[in-house]
Amino acid sequence: MADSEGLDLIEISPNAAPPVVKMMDYGKYKYQIQKKLAEAKKKQIVIEVKEIKFRPNIEKHDLETKISHIEKFLDQGDKVKLLMQFRGREMAHKDLGLAKFDEIVKQVLDKGAVIESPSKMMGNRVIAMVAPGKGKKP
Repeated sequence: MADSEGLDLIEISPNAAPPVVKMMDYGKYKYQIQKKLAEAKKKQIVIEVKEIKFRPNIEKHDLETKISHIEKFLDQGDKVKLLMQFRGREMAHKDLGLAKFDEIVKQVLDKGAVIESPSKMMGNRVIAMVAPGKGKKP
């Protein structure tokens, strides 16, 4: 019957008694599945993690520029990793650097971000992750 109509006979459930088969154009079926996968892939959102590095003695204008970059990344729907690195003598005054880092994180939170992981010290670096707020859409 499938031959006479120019269709393929596809086995749906081979373990059933009698086996269940379906008549269809297999090439068309594979094409439809491929189209569905492509459509699902097109709708999926890829979230990237952007990294912004700071130093404890950053100047005001440089800080404003980096915060505007962070705001742009968050508006695009990307997560941002804030990193402050201490070098040499800066390690002796970690408390000043940590205070400045907390101030930076507070400014970013005022822009509508949400803290994903709080700031933590790892060796000579302080790291915090922020994500776009609930109201933001990529």
